[in-house]
Amino acid sequence: MDEPISTAERYPAKYWHLLDDGRIQCDLCPRDCKLHDGQRGACFVRGRIADAMVLTTYGRSSGFCVDPIEKKPLNNFYPGSSVLSFGTAGCNLACKFCQNWDISKSRSFDKLADQASPEAIAHSAEQLGCKSVAFTYNDPVIFAEYAMDVADACHARGIKTVAVTAGYIHEAARRDFFAKMDAANVDLKGFTDEFYVKQCGAHLQPVLDTLKYLCNETKVWVELTTLLIPGLNDSEEELTLMSAWIAKELGRDVPLHFSAFHPDYKMTDRPSTPPATLVRARQIALDAGLRYVYTGNVHNIEGDTTFCPSCGSAVIVRDWYEIEQYRLTEDGHCPDCQAAVAGHYEKFTRAFGRQRIPVMPT
Repeated sequence: MDEPISTAERYPAKYWHLLDDGRIQCDLCPRDCKLHDGQRGACFVRGRIADAMVLTTYGRSSGFCVDPIEKKPLNNFYPGSSVLSFGTAGCNLACKFCQNWDISKSRSFDKLADQASPEAIAHSAEQLGCKSVAFTYNDPVIFAEYAMDVADACHARGIKTVAVTAGYIHEAARRDFFAKMDAANVDLKGFTDEFYVKQCGAHLQPVLDTLKYLCNETKVWVELTTLLIPGLNDSEEELTLMSAWIAKELGRDVPLHFSAFHPDYKMTDRPSTPPATLVRARQIALDAGLRYVYTGNVHNIEGDTTFCPSCGSAVIVRDWYEIEQYRLTEDGHCPDCQAAVAGHYEKFTRAFGRQRIPVMPT
């Protein structure tokens, strides 16, 4: 049974309207939750009090870490820089294979041990030398008001913002939310509606709409991640269709990360993804014309490396999240043929490294 919404949790939320039957409909995401007084939405963190919607996790986090930006994963967005990562609790999808289920599926606020104002988070990122702040661990669209306020505080200090999201969000909220983001890694969980319905409790089309909006109508730097689950979303046909769609609708410069599944949460009956599956998927995407395709959660230096799309030279060589060799010019060009490498870059001195450091905002 849902916890009662306490007075301390009643931060005014946006994106809702009152229905003729007296219920309130949440307009944040395509789930369109319809709530009576005291009820929470499927995400668990947006609820109704009297005749208004509230956000129950504003200013509360499930933890903070300093990560390498490659861990988000973002390989073409200020490579080697550090990012202050944090999340809250809850999620608006119901993925059976969730790898962060203890946070995203939490229906208890004992996970929210750390409290921090937007200004405190931005100040901490600045003090820690982080290039950016990432909203991650659970999907930030469900705590959009908090994330947007943090983004404003970060931008005031010259700090970039990153959303790690499934992209399951309605048009109005999508426009407001991503206007505050400099980069996003969007989980494209599969390429059939059947997969989304059966494995995620959602639908594919809203995610595709978000991706087309981001890549064609905004300046947000976008990278994609697909977790390959043996026998569910890793067929050659599906990967070929997905890669062709990305190339046509989003552009060949959008980086795509194929990540390895491991049994977890409600999906412990499937084997881990063989490394060969990721290597095969990467080649399918490259054959479809995508220029930057990576592998994740497996040791594969070639799959971690950024190659020049013109001459094929290795311009950023990675071993897991650690940069072994960085050859790009300051403005992101190949030193061998002077071709531009898509992404955001700056003068490179040294990489943050592969480690992650738990921290508390000050």
